[in-house]
Amino acid sequence: MTKTNKMNLFHGSSDYVVSDELMHAVNVAIALQKPLLIKGEPGTGKTMLAESISQALDKKLIIWNIKSTTKAQEGLYVYDTVQRLYDSQFGEGDVADIKKYIKLGKLGEAFTSEEQAVLLIDEIDKADLEFPNDLLWELDKMEFYITETKEIVKTIHRPIVIITSNAEKELPDAFLRRCIFHYIEFPDQEKMEEIVRVHYGDVEKKLLSQAMEAFYWIRDLKEIQKKPSTSELLDWLQALMISGVSIGKIKEEIPYAGVLLKKNQDIDTMYEIKEKGFSLKRWM
Repeated sequence: MTKTNKMNLFHGSSDYVVSDELMHAVNVAIALQKPLLIKGEPGTGKTMLAESISQALDKKLIIWNIKSTTKAQEGLYVYDTVQRLYDSQFGEGDVADIKKYIKLGKLGEAFTSEEQAVLLIDEIDKADLEFPNDLLWELDKMEFYITETKEIVKTIHRPIVIITSNAEKELPDAFLRRCIFHYIEFPDQEKMEEIVRVHYGDVEKKLLSQAMEAFYWIRDLKEIQKKPSTSELLDWLQALMISGVSIGKIKEEIPYAGVLLKKNQDIDTMYEIKEKGFSLKRWM
């Protein structure tokens, strides 16, 4: 193993708890120079993974947030015809120099970075079905063609590409073949306590125990439509600590339920189930 490969090994970071399986997936993707496709339910730390890799390996992080209207071309470059027309009308600048009006997108920025960067393509499944296919060549060959200037932009340092998906729609097989895949399972109680301790190292042991039991009881309710995630748990713990609520009331009353559950019907459902006698003691 070369010195460079050793330097590029990912072992997690100070504020991100990583499983052995996920750590190996990241390092395999880096070694094989392939995009790492991360799936998992919201709140499992998919986006934070790229931030952790950037921090741990001391590399620049470039984030491309995908929306339903995002087109693959936007990630490569945009030709600013409006600005060029404005300059031609008001005589500002040399409009013959087309390069001035070529603005690189996030993918183009990662390709031309002077140092290897971490590129996060976040929530790729939000875009239309053709979006992943439109990026096949660029992600495989790490180059793209600028029609207006007849130039080929090739990567200087192949970026570490992390792609996240909430599994809202299936991705094309041709795209999947070019990726290393990993599904982040929702943390069990032991792993979750480890995550919580990273953020709140001084949380009282009994408060954490009571809150965790209530949290996993809620997640286990089949009637809940939007299950609370890690971020909701962390917010809830902070609310409990700030408010000074009695620890004995946490499991019995589920105070500040609106921090955990974001739908009125889920909150109502939870309290109805508790009132019918399905207490946490029966679940434990």
